[in-house]
Formats: sequence, C-alpha cells, structure tokens
Amino acid sequence: MQSVEFVRGILYLSLTVVGAPGNICLILAYLILLHQENRLLPADVIILHLSCVNLLVVVARCLLEFLASFHLAIIFGDVGCKSVIFVYRTSRSLSIWLTFILSAYQCLCIAPPGSQWTTLRIVFASYLFYVFFFLWLLTTSMSSAAVLFSFGTQNDTNLINHSVNVQFCFVHFPSKMSRDANGAAQVGRDVVPMALMTLASLIILAFLYKNSQQVKGLRSRDGGSGRAERRAAKAVVTLVTLYVLLYGVDNGLWVYTLTVREAMRSSLISDLRVFFSSLYAALSPIVIIISNRKVNSILSRTRLMEGDPPADGEERRGEERGGEE
Repeated sequence: MQSVEFVRGILYLSLTVVGAPGNICLILAYLILLHQENRLLPADVIILHLSCVNLLVVVARCLLEFLASFHLAIIFGDVGCKSVIFVYRTSRSLSIWLTFILSAYQCLCIAPPGSQWTTLRIVFASYLFYVFFFLWLLTTSMSSAAVLFSFGTQNDTNLINHSVNVQFCFVHFPSKMSRDANGAAQVGRDVVPMALMTLASLIILAFLYKNSQQVKGLRSRDGGSGRAERRAAKAVVTLVTLYVLLYGVDNGLWVYTLTVREAMRSSLISDLRVFFSSLYAALSPIVIIISNRKVNSILSRTRLMEGDPPADGEERRGEERGGEE
C-alpha cells in the first residue's frame, strides 16, 4: 500500500469514527424524545433531518473511501462510482440547505413577539414537510450529472480532457462547456444558501444584541424560554460559521479544479474538497450535542440506563418558540 493511500485512508477513517457515532447519537436522542413526548418541535425536526443527511454523507463517502483505500472492499466500478457520487452530492447539498433552513427558522424564533416574523414562523413550520420535499427534488435533480458522467478509474484511458479525478472514479464531461456549466451550477447551489444563512446569522446576532440591551429585566420572568432561544441561536450561528469556513474552502478548491484544462493525475484537490465538506458532517453533531441541554440530558440518561422521563419535560412545552436548546 502506498503511503498516500494509507494517509487518506486514515483521514477518512477518522471522519467516520467521529461523524457516524455523533450523528447516530443525535438521531437516537430525537427518536427517544419523540417517543417520550409524541411530538417534535420544528427545529428538532430540522436537526433530525440534518443528522440523517450528515450520516449519509459520512457513510456514503468517508466509510467507503476508507474501505477502498485499504482494499477492504471493491466498490468503485462504473455502477459504484455513479451511485456513490450521486448519493454523496445529493446528501452534501441537502446538508447545506438544511443548515440554512435551520438558521432561517431560528432567526424567526427569536424575533420580537407579535411581529410579522412570528406569523411567518408559524406558516413556515406548517409547510415544513413541503420545504423538505422541494429540497430533495432540487438536490437530486442537480446531482443527476453524477449518474450520467461518472466512471470507474479502470476506464481512464480516454478520461483526460474535461474530467475531474476523484481518486477511484472519474467524472468525465462531454465538453468543456458542459463541465463549466455543471461546475457553475454546483457553486451556485452552495453559494446561494451560504449567503442566505450568513444573512440569517447576522440578523440573529442583531436580535441577540438588541435583547441583551433591552430585556435584562424580562429574563427573570421569561427565563426558561428566553435562555433556550439564546442558546439555540448561538448554536445555529456556530454551525453557520463552521459551514462557511469549511465549505468556503471546498468551493474555492472546486473553482480551481474548473480552471484546469486536463484532469489532474493526482486526486489531492478532490480529496481535500471531500475532506473539508465531510468535516462539517462529522463536527456539526458535536456542536449540537454540546449546545443542546435536552439532547445532552437524554444521552446521559441513556448512558446510565435510567428510564425516567425528562425532568425538564414541562420546560420543553414552554419552548415552542425557541426550538432546540
């Protein structure tokens, strides 16, 4: 085994070891919460969906890349390449858009009571299922190029021009124009939610600053819900910051790839892109678990095998506006 393959295998293994258990813990925590309370708040539904998608990113890309790097499984033939790249791109794009949806909803949650934002939040929550359906439709349609143009590396004799080397596969486009058009669409698909979630985060920070200046006296009267909203808002801002940093690097490398006339003999750039984008899927559950006291409480009780219902269950019912803690 070459040292490069060993290093990339270890890196993908580390992402799998961190990302898979973290996302599984989040999914189990929210399923337990759903069983205990027979409902989930809209923010919890978004996070549950985000955790499932992030788990799909880690399994479809990191785990399979680890297995292939150490020659533990033969995965990346033509069909394998088409399937893995399609699933990865779809789940990656969903992860991006769901992070934006989470930041937008949390922005609505911390808006002043009685404002038009509150009405919009209620409407948004009632149509959440349709939002999810639209996002799945959008991301799967924009990932269709992976099915059409992906091939295994054993067919790489003619896959030089207009191609992207992703180590075990080539994404071969029929022309430079089609490659550039597909690349521009992917950049736009990432940059649009990035700009929107950044705007939502700035609005959240403005609300937090305004509240810290004006409602100090209200904290004692609305302490539980207010603190929950602020914790949730800060967690969302942290997630958005993490996303912008990691996916900013990813998209910068992707734009550089599009400027190269021939397919690179090395897959280093593609490996770095996958690593940074998958790093978000691996680290985001850690941020959520640390910042979400309710998830923390459920996981702690599960670890200690205590079957009592959450002690703060009543508080949760008062957090309709705050979403996750």
